[in-house]
Amino acid sequence: MHLRRLLPILFLMGPLACATGPGIRPPEAPVSTVQRKAGELRVMTFNIQSGARGLENVARVIRASVPDVVALQEVDVGSTRAGGLDQVAELSRLTGLPHRAHFRTTELFGGAYGIALLSRFPLESLAQYPLPVPANAEPRTLAHAVLQVDGREVSVYLTHLIRRPFNGDARVRQSALVARLMAADPRPKLLMGDLNDDPGSRPIRLLRRDLRDVVATTGGAKGTYPMPLFLPTLRIDYVLACDAFTPVSSRVLPVDVSDHYPVVADLRLNPESTPAVAERDTPASVSTGSAP
Repeated sequence: MHLRRLLPILFLMGPLACATGPGIRPPEAPVSTVQRKAGELRVMTFNIQSGARGLENVARVIRASVPDVVALQEVDVGSTRAGGLDQVAELSRLTGLPHRAHFRTTELFGGAYGIALLSRFPLESLAQYPLPVPANAEPRTLAHAVLQVDGREVSVYLTHLIRRPFNGDARVRQSALVARLMAADPRPKLLMGDLNDDPGSRPIRLLRRDLRDVVATTGGAKGTYPMPLFLPTLRIDYVLACDAFTPVSSRVLPVDVSDHYPVVADLRLNPESTPAVAERDTPASVSTGSAP
């Protein structure tokens, strides 16, 4: 008797459980509507594995983190692997981050493959610099975008260095070129991406001569690339900032939507120092171009 009475209740509860599951999401405010205090900036770097575990899952993680700027690696545009989708445009739509750019590094699966940027700030100029690679290796690039943050020009650099294992010498050459290009840029600047090496490695030490590792500075040291079985999680994804920024906090998000974990960092843009003598000339900046 008790079981017969329970059956109608369980039958009714089934549809209710489905209706509140992950398939239906409550409406969310677009990331672009977020208001921050002057100088505050939240950034994210995320290797999305070409959306292999669902592009909507990637968008959900980005949206929940409410970043201002997102550096993406392993992004497809128009490939058969992506079903012909422009993943950058789709992520822009799903996250509410209206400004976007894709920087092609090579052709894969019939489409453009590379790195990308999403931003709630307009992208004022874009540039792309090829990085040195061994013969027949996958091309790599350094991308550069200039944003206006509270009336100041800020440079955002993003990259995806040559993969592990091996290739350590190539990563050193790539890091050295990245460091030289960034040193020539007088703006406040950030570097984000999958750098494919450990914090104590030579390529990362080269970059840390002029940039701070935001995760290490804010007390975190969690890995970003989980390994199988008993092997430790590697920390190979970074947010690096020049001294024009004060690192406030950071976190690694252990989410199962890619083979990498995203890194989120909160920064504060320091007030501009007033020069002792006003100069009329504008400082030279890194040359810019168009992303393909």
